[in-house]
Amino acid sequence: MPETSEQTGSCLCGAVRFTAKNASRKVGACHCGMCRKWGGGPYMEIDCGTEVTFEGEDDITVYNSSDWAERGFCRKCGSNLFYRLKENRQHMIAVGLFDNQEDLDFEIQVFIDKKPSFYSFSQQTKDLTEAEIFAMYGPSEE
Repeated sequence: MPETSEQTGSCLCGAVRFTAKNASRKVGACHCGMCRKWGGGPYMEIDCGTEVTFEGEDDITVYNSSDWAERGFCRKCGSNLFYRLKENRQHMIAVGLFDNQEDLDFEIQVFIDKKPSFYSFSQQTKDLTEAEIFAMYGPSEE
């Protein structure tokens, strides 16, 4: 099975649709404080790279969440759409938005050192700390 494929999806109300040309089959979870505050729990996402197109772009609101990333949501229904790196426009799209959620593998958890103690996942995943993520992608947030 290929590591990436073209996938489509939409927000809850359907005002925003997307096509991701190179969506991974691997699901990640982010436990950082911003993601948990943004969605009420860990942000479950699929890395879709940079080749993502949107229909209904007028209904996307983008929040500048840090010096190196931004978050998009539907202005009509409030669905969290994506976390996007500013430098290369790499999109991590919320897994629940995809039309096809078959054959996905939960592979990685990031900011594992920020995960609250009241939940945990049973799958074995690669676990990265806040320091490891900042070393890979950008400056530390304060």
